[in-house]
Amino acid sequence: MTLSDYFEGEKLLKKYGISSIRSWYVSSAEEAIKRADGNPIVMKVISDKALHKSKSGLVALDLKTDKEISSAFKSLTAKAQTLKPYKVIVQEMSKGGIEVIIGGKTDPQFGKVILLGLGGIYVEAFKDFAIRVCPIDDKDAGSMIDSLRSAEVITYNSENKRMLGELLVKVSKMLNGTDLKELDLNPVILRKDGYDVVDIRILK
Repeated sequence: MTLSDYFEGEKLLKKYGISSIRSWYVSSAEEAIKRADGNPIVMKVISDKALHKSKSGLVALDLKTDKEISSAFKSLTAKAQTLKPYKVIVQEMSKGGIEVIIGGKTDPQFGKVILLGLGGIYVEAFKDFAIRVCPIDDKDAGSMIDSLRSAEVITYNSENKRMLGELLVKVSKMLNGTDLKELDLNPVILRKDGYDVVDIRILK
């Protein structure tokens, strides 16, 4: 199995009507500063050898000044020297919200399955997730959400729940319509007015 390029994954999500946060590859601190254009950014190292970027210290959040961006670029590229080949990606800083993970894989017995749980480190810490066989419909998506112990935290209003349900159905269609072996959208940040897919990992 091979790891898809980040923007190849972003293009696939867009095909199924799934939006992700604005992102760019950069090759220098100066380019990162230009992309930031005075706005807060996130900087990450992308490498097949580092699948858990946060745990490996390969993510720098909420970089606001030119000095912070330059320092982060220097620090991250230094850490990435043992991870070659690697790329540095700059993203808009999300407005914040509730983090969830939406994943999927091809199971030898059941075929395509989809997963939902609390995002970031919490899916491993609390083991609070729901799995269904694809394809799923709106009812199935609602059942996945309701089965979580963290359901009230994740869907703190009806609009938030509707939005997450629609996203789950879109991801299910994408899994069923492609030959992907694994999919990991973690985190997806849910807000009252929308969501941000912040990280994309696809194995094909």
